[in-house]
Amino acid sequence: MTDFARETIALPARAKTADRPVKMRGFGIGEKPTAVISVVTGLAILAAWWGITQTGLVPHLFLPTPAEVITQSIAVYRDGYAGASLGEHVAASLLRILTAAFIACIFGVPIGLAMGLNRWAKGVLDTPIEFYWPLPPLSYLPLMIIWLGIGETSKITLLVLAMFAPICLSAQAGVRSLPIERVNAALSLGASRWNLFFDIVLPSALPEILTGVRIALGVGWGTLVAAELIASTRGIGFMIMSASQFLATDVVFVGIGIIAACAFTFTLGMRALERWLVPWKGKS
Repeated sequence: MTDFARETIALPARAKTADRPVKMRGFGIGEKPTAVISVVTGLAILAAWWGITQTGLVPHLFLPTPAEVITQSIAVYRDGYAGASLGEHVAASLLRILTAAFIACIFGVPIGLAMGLNRWAKGVLDTPIEFYWPLPPLSYLPLMIIWLGIGETSKITLLVLAMFAPICLSAQAGVRSLPIERVNAALSLGASRWNLFFDIVLPSALPEILTGVRIALGVGWGTLVAAELIASTRGIGFMIMSASQFLATDVVFVGIGIIAACAFTFTLGMRALERWLVPWKGKS
């Protein structure tokens, strides 16, 4: 048998091995769930907290035990705190956060989109936003009191200022990350300016906008305690600050836990909204 015949006979075997699928190597965290890891981490933190309090290295005045915090949570839920029930404190804080988030979205998204689409809008608005965005809310809290008084207006305005910049800058980043090829393809198919905006620009920027809203909500909860320093009698931040003045550390922990639970619930809600509005995110 000649060499040519041997190569001809061997070709089908090589073809069979070439058809074998190759499993691609994953990158990043992949698609495996991380819920179990998160639960184990939370339990480890609770165990470490309990262990530190049991050793007596830190007095209970500064670090109460988990059992003391749970007991105080039940007492606050049953009897309220500082002349108001727990539901009234939570409702007051939620009203401020949600109102501020709505106002920040109403103004932040259009302004951010305009800054991403128009160089004049970016040139005029970029400087003031970048100037005040790094400032901590406590730095302009006195101005809110001087200009707007000690009512709800100053509290909500402080939260709006804290939440506006992340939403605005995220909307701008969403527009600027739009591939120009997609725009040119739409224009070549005869899309009008309105079609281009509503069918190409807005859907492409929506993932960044929703991410900005998530970040803004986190910033808003972090600013809540400062906002409720302004002559408040209701609110989770007020409850925390009032308890700290009397060294009621267990009540402070209760307030921190409530804020963490509310913020975590908001995050889950935003993730569900992202899965509904932008199901293609992270799949391209």
